Amino acid sequence: MAITKEIKDDKIEVVGDHKCLQIRSATIISEDGVELTRSFHRRVIYSVQSSKDGSSWTHTDTDVSGETPEIQAIATAAWTADAKTAQKAINEAGG
Repeated sequence: MAITKEIKDDKIEVVGDHKCLQIRSATIISEDGVELTRSFHRRVIYSVQSSKDGSSWTHTDTDVSGETPEIQAIATAAWTADAKTAQKAINEAGG
């Protein structure tokens, strides 16, 4: 009787002009290959992180090196200069 736990990104969406990545991860508990439970966790990754110091903004590209190769490839394809510019504008607008 072997109980296993597997976590996998089962849904990856690219959303909006700023091309944020919405990722749903499934945690699957199985016994002898038969799924017992499945639960989900969602997270969002933005192309640019921004901070404001006084009246000056600093924008830093998001590091996805710790993500799966699939997420890295999607981020590389989706996060064009235009997408990053759109994200910076949203960040500066407070959204």
